[in-house]
Amino acid sequence: MIEVAVGTIALILVLSVFNGLQELIKGLHDTFNPELKVEAVKGKSFAIDKGLLKRLEAVDGVNIVSEIIEDNAVLRYKDAQMVVKVKGVSNNYIEQTRMDSAIRKGEFTLIKNGRPRAVIGQGVQYTLAIGLRNDFDAMQLWYPKKGKKIIINTSDPTKKLVNKRAIFPIGVFSLEQQYDASYVFVPLSFAASLLEYGNRRTSLEIQVKKGASIQRVKGRLKKVLGEKFKVLDQDEQQANLLKAIQVEKLFVYVTLSFILLVASINIFFSLMMLMIDKKKDIAVLLSLGATPKTIQRIFMMEGAIIAFSGAVIGLILAVSLALAQQKYGFIGMGTSTTVVEAYPIKLKAIDFIFTGFTVILITFLAAYYPSRKASKIDLKDNLT
Repeated sequence: MIEVAVGTIALILVLSVFNGLQELIKGLHDTFNPELKVEAVKGKSFAIDKGLLKRLEAVDGVNIVSEIIEDNAVLRYKDAQMVVKVKGVSNNYIEQTRMDSAIRKGEFTLIKNGRPRAVIGQGVQYTLAIGLRNDFDAMQLWYPKKGKKIIINTSDPTKKLVNKRAIFPIGVFSLEQQYDASYVFVPLSFAASLLEYGNRRTSLEIQVKKGASIQRVKGRLKKVLGEKFKVLDQDEQQANLLKAIQVEKLFVYVTLSFILLVASINIFFSLMMLMIDKKKDIAVLLSLGATPKTIQRIFMMEGAIIAFSGAVIGLILAVSLALAQQKYGFIGMGTSTTVVEAYPIKLKAIDFIFTGFTVILITFLAAYYPSRKASKIDLKDNLT
């Protein structure tokens, strides 16, 4: 019974931790990712005009439509350089206020005193040792010119090969390593000039109005945009990540189920020993008119009592420990560099259903053979 309880506790707690981690990671990505994102079905970018923007803004439930240009470029600062993702955003992007909570230094402002400014990831800042208060050394962004012949016979070989733009950083954000180590936010006009995109955009990021259904707004946008565009909600934007977490959780569930399977082996041997010890009692019951099915049900019930008692005790203790972890966070992550100090945990009814199903299945398999064996005891050999 104790072994079943321990297995149940382990299964519930580990699955609940995975739920908590999934919610945490999803929340971090949701801060960066928009509620709805419009991309071209084919190609990296698409042309845009004021008419299309007005039609999208007129869709019921749409609050803000931000234009986005995103591409890779080389960032140079003093004598160091690295490849970054330049994300040019329109002026109304700041009105979405998603990134406000992610700012660690400075501010999220892309135009200051009429000049363009950049907001960089914390990883980018650390890699290049960029100082926010340095008004003498600007960051340089390099991007290959499009459709230009390679000419190396000049005093500056890069002059005719790449576009160069200088910009000063004004803020540093920190969300998740994937974004912190590569992203640089700049004004849309700055990105369009550097990357030579003109009126083309890589995506549109849409914020819906409060209280509006995201899925309904998504359906309306699809009707307006047609088949050449795809509209992605936040789960679809990070589908690979969520799928990886679910697969990992499934393997953990299967692995921990073997703990309950080991406990069921003890149930099996306990019932076998009980059957051997109670042979005479079983023979008496059979002689009094009990059927083999009655004897089988008795032993099945014995196994069920052991397993279910252990499972109920385990579930009660698991819920108590989970609630204590949620409130006090007494089990820490073990490092100061994590987003949260303690392991996040979230209880879900589906985990209790799967755990209960696992206990029932394993109990049936463990008790079936001993109960069947008990129902076939010979009366003559055991009544003498």
